[in-house]
Amino acid sequence: MSCREGLMSPQTKTKASVGFKAGVKDYKLTYYTPDYETKDTDILAAFRVTPQPGVPPEEARAAVAAESSTGTWTTVWTDGLTSLDRYKGRCYHIEPVAGEESQFIAYVAYPLDLFEEGYVTNMFTSIVGNVFGFKALRALRLGPSYLLHGSHMRFLQSQ
Repeated sequence: MSCREGLMSPQTKTKASVGFKAGVKDYKLTYYTPDYETKDTDILAAFRVTPQPGVPPEEARAAVAAESSTGTWTTVWTDGLTSLDRYKGRCYHIEPVAGEESQFIAYVAYPLDLFEEGYVTNMFTSIVGNVFGFKALRALRLGPSYLLHGSHMRFLQSQ
């Protein structure tokens, strides 16, 4: 019997016309924290965000923080051993973009513990590597307000 005849699990059929469904994973309750006060040990990033039509702005801003930190982590039985709050990115502030009704700046704080000490590549891969392909967003731009100074430089140079 070949794998086509039933030895392997059947492939999931996909339809190209389905596309992204807004609200599939609700990030705003965990990753949008407007009362969060940034710490000296946070790495701060500013993203210019344009959500896809139908995606609520509050979900898009939280999704940026989630998808660039712990939102992509696979749920496993050991999750109870790790504190999500210690590692998650937090969208703590937003500002509208002047003259652009559907765009805003999302300010995200990442705890230094999320990244491996001394590896700037690890940090940038985490922050910008995954989130730019997120289908809920029409467009995303990082910076120019990417803050990295003081203790953060010592963190990156410790290698």
